[in-house]
Amino acid sequence: MTIHDWIKQSPLPRLESRMLLQAVLGLSSAQIVTHSEDKLSDDALNRLNALQCRRLNGEPMAYILGEKEFYGRVFCVNQSVLIPRPETELLLETALFRLPETPAIVWDLGCGSGILAISIKLQRPDCTVWASDISDNALKIAQKNAQRLQAAIEWTQGNWYDCFRLPEKNSVDIIISNPPYIAYDDAHLTQGDLRFEPQNALTDFADGLSAYRILINGAGRFLKNGGEIWLEHGFEQGESVRQLLANAGFRNIQTLPDLAGLERVTGGVFQAA
Repeated sequence: MTIHDWIKQSPLPRLESRMLLQAVLGLSSAQIVTHSEDKLSDDALNRLNALQCRRLNGEPMAYILGEKEFYGRVFCVNQSVLIPRPETELLLETALFRLPETPAIVWDLGCGSGILAISIKLQRPDCTVWASDISDNALKIAQKNAQRLQAAIEWTQGNWYDCFRLPEKNSVDIIISNPPYIAYDDAHLTQGDLRFEPQNALTDFADGLSAYRILINGAGRFLKNGGEIWLEHGFEQGESVRQLLANAGFRNIQTLPDLAGLERVTGGVFQAA
């Protein structure tokens, strides 16, 4: 069977078929075209069919290929971490915009694959960037990404602010997080890509707001006076997150919309008592 024949008989969308061919054969998109009449080896054909079966069963392409693009860079991913999504670029761009021009300290809590922490460090190499996660497997992926992209990150493991190593108190300029915010009974958890992603990174197994309560109420221990916290959330959670920030004494609270016009990122400024 030739490359052309395999694409023609594949039930997958043509783009996905080509992506699998590129991954298995190590060819570029252009080479897939110029080598379309090359015959596939039995080994390549078996590998292609196995990957195709995984995709037909609904597994996301990012996990099949082991990588996903975010903010112009390619990051390694597996089922220990969430798949990077375009909406999260808003949180990244907000943090970059809010950072002071002088060297600063940023802390990404629940860093997953490290897309936020690493992207900030690469955009602002003068800053000190901390990244933490409760999952050892997630941290291994994040550290792999940091090594590949040559980003020097301060790593620590733990459950939100309960980490084995911490920034100094009242030293952090910006705290960011994209925590699990899907409520435990949300039907989306059993649909589409979410079926394959780590559940503890998607849901708090409660009302979807428990992580925000911890992040917001504990931020004052680490933020400088005038430091900021910025959090990604579900499009219906903006009002709740704003209220939590107000109750904790934050000021200049605002919510930013994503490209679809949906409330996606909320933050505020810490005012020391």
